Amino acid sequence: MSTLFKDRLNDDVKVALKAGEKKKLRALRMILAGVKQFEVDHRAELDDDESIALLTKMAKQRRESISQFDAAGRDDLVATERFELDLITGYLPQQLTDAEIDLHVESALSSTGATSMRDMGKVMGRLNDELKGQADMGAVSAKVKSRLSP
Repeated sequence: MSTLFKDRLNDDVKVALKAGEKKKLRALRMILAGVKQFEVDHRAELDDDESIALLTKMAKQRRESISQFDAAGRDDLVATERFELDLITGYLPQQLTDAEIDLHVESALSSTGATSMRDMGKVMGRLNDELKGQADMGAVSAKVKSRLSP
């Protein structure tokens, strides 16, 4: 992982520790633990693309948990997961707006010549590369499906 990201994360941990922000400190340590686990598993430091992928995966897990906890009526756990999600997304690149995502979808559809659901893989492959860390790929996939469906 880029040294700047690790330095920022460690600095944020120190600030939260000094300020006595236990909730934020716990969430930041959770992110650091995920980074360290990845580095141990792969025996190498994360590069920028891997760090974005890791943070995106963490954010996706939080979104899924929020959905499940909300359905179960566990508002206390929903609040915790939302807090962690907000913190994680703060380390991701700026998220694209719906209008910007629509432009990328239209561009990918025209450049790949996609006309049916059989072309979904080509379109999503291109969009995954373009939008890495900048959009919820589940939402992007839904937009592509709606455009390719008859």
